[in-house]
Amino acid sequence: MNFDPLISQAFSIAQWLIPIALIAAIIKSPWFKGLWGEALVNFFGWLLLPSGTYRRLHDVTLCTPDGTTQIDHIFVSRFGIFVIETKNMQGWIFGSERQAQWTQKIYKKSFRFQNPLRQNYKHVKALEALLDVTPDVIHSVVVFAGNSTFKTPMPANVSKEGGYIRYIKSFTTPVLTEDEVEIVIGRIQSGRLAPTRETHTQHVEQLKARSHPDAKRICPKCGSKMVKRTSKRGPNAGSQFWGCSSFPKCRGTLAAN
Repeated sequence: MNFDPLISQAFSIAQWLIPIALIAAIIKSPWFKGLWGEALVNFFGWLLLPSGTYRRLHDVTLCTPDGTTQIDHIFVSRFGIFVIETKNMQGWIFGSERQAQWTQKIYKKSFRFQNPLRQNYKHVKALEALLDVTPDVIHSVVVFAGNSTFKTPMPANVSKEGGYIRYIKSFTTPVLTEDEVEIVIGRIQSGRLAPTRETHTQHVEQLKARSHPDAKRICPKCGSKMVKRTSKRGPNAGSQFWGCSSFPKCRGTLAAN
């Protein structure tokens, strides 16, 4: 019996199935999901925030006392400077503004992650130091992209996908002149590290080093050394956190690993 036609047909089918399987694997990968989430945030910003009013900067890496910090998106306008932190997550999301850690629940499994508002606080302070502006000019915004659902009430500056547009547009009183907007853009462009693969790799390595249990922590508010403490009351009683050594003069905190 001649099997050549069957073998040829099998190879023909494989030529279609292998690329399809590879594409499916890429789509399901965390890398692609993160990329897609960023693309959605960019798309809604491009579509609903006029570029003439809201100037956009993406993937901004700035130097900090303990290394670098990477900001996903910055929108600069006469109505303020908006610092965007994106989180691409699935499942149910539980958290509140003051909790050090939030919870992600997927089916029966729960995962803890740093309160993204606290994560973005470091971005805001780095930008505030670079620009030498008052805190009321800079606004922290957290955007969740992906198939996630908030199961607890969230602050106005935490939203799903395009919901952040509504928050940004709620600021209607000018706080910067057109000249000041240009100055802000110039300072960010001159103060940022080059948006290259090398910069990103170095930033990731520093994050890994800082996450080590024995790594030295620097206060994001004042730059002082941080010490590990234990919460004595409240919803996080018994859990550990990093507190500023200058307390009570400075009340800066970081989540413990």
